[in-house]
Amino acid sequence: MNSLKDNLKDKLITLETTPPKSPTLNDMLEKLEKSKAYEYVDGFSTTDCPLSKLKYNSIIAAFRLQEKFKKPVIATMTMRDRNKIALQSDLLGANDLGITNILALTGDPAKMSDQPNVKGVVEGSSLLLLEIIRAFNNGMDYGGKEFKIKPKPITPFAVSNSYAKNFSTIERKIFKKVKNYAVGIITQPVYDIEIVDKMIAIRNKVRKEFEDERKEFEIIFGFFPITRLKTAQFLHSHVPGIYVPDKWIEKLIKAHKISEEEEYKVGLELSRNLFQKLLKIHPKIHIMTANRFEIVKELF
Repeated sequence: MNSLKDNLKDKLITLETTPPKSPTLNDMLEKLEKSKAYEYVDGFSTTDCPLSKLKYNSIIAAFRLQEKFKKPVIATMTMRDRNKIALQSDLLGANDLGITNILALTGDPAKMSDQPNVKGVVEGSSLLLLEIIRAFNNGMDYGGKEFKIKPKPITPFAVSNSYAKNFSTIERKIFKKVKNYAVGIITQPVYDIEIVDKMIAIRNKVRKEFEDERKEFEIIFGFFPITRLKTAQFLHSHVPGIYVPDKWIEKLIKAHKISEEEEYKVGLELSRNLFQKLLKIHPKIHIMTANRFEIVKELF
């Protein structure tokens, strides 16, 4: 299965999937197939126990998705649950399965878990995993010992907030991740074209700091369709790094007072209009739907 790196030069639309708390992925695969969402995207991602809740393994889920839909998948790996040995062991297994697009994530705090007395491992931030991937791409483990069989090239991805009162903080964090060879930076969901412009300006500024392949890194905008007022209010007020414009919330308040159907209609229209603008301005988008795959076709 090809790396998604080449897609970043032109167009890349990926769809996030969250594996279930189940010993089988079949229901999620059937839901995805029924929705036809796979027809609209270039690839997928699999989350790794988000909110520290127990879920099906992200790497094996990525393998199942690739086998089913014949499209590349970005497997998320969090630092929360693995030390350096486990990280490298999982990368080796993923490599054998053809899972070579990896999203490095520090992960949500273990205290959020639904399991009793969970302790996070967290030997380092996502930068450590990027360093490990860099070593693998040079044919050696993190301890500097060469592999007898060199792993297939791994394409590393990382994440970023899409909003901050001071955007220089976002710039510094992106720079560190690109310095560690992240090829694509996936942002938190965006809901404002002005923020899109600011993030593209940051991309351009960071690119100038490098003279090798790192100058070709790309921003991939997260996009989560909002169809409920309470979702807009929650994202705006309780999720760091996300900004939902007042005009969105005001329109959803008016629609909410009319009916649930009107609320959905207005939210979908706002989301679709922004998505279409993004496609024209910067067609590198990561769609997040909380597994509501049927909404994907409504955006196109």
